[in-house]
Amino acid sequence: MTDFSPPNAHSVAIIGGGPAGLMAAEVLANAGLRVDLFDAMPSVGRKFLLAGVGGMNITHSEPYPAFVARYNERQGQIDRLLQGFDADALREWIHGLGIETFVGTSGRVFPTDMKAAPLLRSWLKRLREAGVQLHTRHRWMGWNNDGSLRIDTPDGERAVQADAVLLALGGGSWPRLGSDGSWVAHLQQAGVPVAPLQPSNCGFDVAAWSPLLREKFAGAPLKNVALGLPDEPSRSGEFVLTATGIEGSLVYALSAGIRQRINSDGSCTVHLDLLPQRSEDALIKALSKPRGSHSMAKHLHRQAGMDGVKAALLRELTPAEQFADPQCLAAAIKALPITLRQARPLQEAISSAGGVPFEALDNNLMLSALPGTFCAGEMLDWEAPTGGYLLTACFASGRVAGQGIARWLEDKPR
Repeated sequence: MTDFSPPNAHSVAIIGGGPAGLMAAEVLANAGLRVDLFDAMPSVGRKFLLAGVGGMNITHSEPYPAFVARYNERQGQIDRLLQGFDADALREWIHGLGIETFVGTSGRVFPTDMKAAPLLRSWLKRLREAGVQLHTRHRWMGWNNDGSLRIDTPDGERAVQADAVLLALGGGSWPRLGSDGSWVAHLQQAGVPVAPLQPSNCGFDVAAWSPLLREKFAGAPLKNVALGLPDEPSRSGEFVLTATGIEGSLVYALSAGIRQRINSDGSCTVHLDLLPQRSEDALIKALSKPRGSHSMAKHLHRQAGMDGVKAALLRELTPAEQFADPQCLAAAIKALPITLRQARPLQEAISSAGGVPFEALDNNLMLSALPGTFCAGEMLDWEAPTGGYLLTACFASGRVAGQGIARWLEDKPR
């Protein structure tokens, strides 16, 4: 493979071939630096490809203030990253790869063909033409005593020297795709603080569903509902009843708050509005009508349009005596309490929270404890809901880190 960088150029080693690492590689190669990218898997971008299987949601089109607010307590730090590469800039960059995009009805942005593979192929072609050297089946194992990188290769361990290093190792939620969190121990041994990795955009367990609910309705979707945390506005959408609890897009949107309350209180009770399109007063009026010889199930179907999994969940979580009181029953339909006990395991989550805190990094994403070593992507301590926010911040962080490395190396001898 041809190396297009000058013979006296600085060398940069990038560990991790996801969006953050690949974006940094592009920035660094364009700056005339020699770039070697190492990935433990047989090919790069595996999580990126899997995320695109159901439709590659690359970013979101909502106005910037609402967009950056999705990063919650880390929005200040992510705002700084996005200032140089926001959702609009990401779309333009994708168009430069020959991939057109469109905005879906939900505001999410997708490639026109909805696929991740053509985008990745075009991007890797550009990187190879820029001289980026890709080394797959090369796993980072920490540092040697002389500061060189320990890289496990198919031919045995290899020591790699570089003028700067970028770690873009992902979180811990996709071990079979390479994001296994094994990097945490290496950084901690080097004196770098790491917040514990926790599941994000994940499902949650209840104490136990009844056998009837579990056997008949596990996997059933609850559509056109609203879910909310105590003292917070509810969000509309849908989710799925599982054999152990709940999961799905509406649950993922609340996962950070749910997890934090479980961590502090041992459990979290969310409130489910089974019929957000109906007011409580209208339900009381409808349910107060005589049901005659009809069963309660039939009465709920006729007066509230409720049956299937919604009616079953109402039965599961509402004391029997409340069904005799239309006011109590309407209140349960509008705010059905579901007590969640724990998050599903990290390896089942879409993404992870925790990682390297921004407080351990400078504005170029360089580790204060390890000058010349930078971090980017999901291994940083931030989280965001699904909808393109995760990918956008990963791309932006890779770009900031790449630019930071280039600046840091400008005045340094090889």
